[in-house]
Amino acid sequence: MEQKVLVAYGTANGSTRAIAETVAEVLRTTGITAEVLPARSVTGLDRYEAVVVGGALYAGRWHKDARRFVRRHRGALAHRPVWFFSSGPLDSTASQRDIPPVPGVKRAMVRLDARGHVTFGGCLTEGAQGRIARMILRNGKGGDFRDFAAIEHWAAGLAKELGAMAHR
Repeated sequence: MEQKVLVAYGTANGSTRAIAETVAEVLRTTGITAEVLPARSVTGLDRYEAVVVGGALYAGRWHKDARRFVRRHRGALAHRPVWFFSSGPLDSTASQRDIPPVPGVKRAMVRLDARGHVTFGGCLTEGAQGRIARMILRNGKGGDFRDFAAIEHWAAGLAKELGAMAHR
């Protein structure tokens, strides 16, 4: 049976979308059908056997589109395997150690019995939208701290879990 996985994301400037696309690409290399969509555009989950939800972190909170997605679809999410990822620290801490989910994500994980969460480094580069983003850049705190090898490794682990579920 073909597995179809949704990778939904909330992002302000696009860097979380790139993480979501990387996760989906790794899943596809293992034969899983993976679709990547902005969280705000998802109307239903009936077509998906599993869901990955990613959100950029801003001031200790997940992007509003990711939060709203989880709230809007919580009934459907409760009946399928769910994983979360966050994108945020504008430094190398996410590559150096495991960063726990922010409180709102932790609550959603408990409610939905999510199978896992990981925090990846974030990315904020010139041209970013938003007053706070521009202020961070002016203060020299921007940069690209995404570790695509770590993202691919995490996604490969998801693919193994999904494969094991399909053979039960």
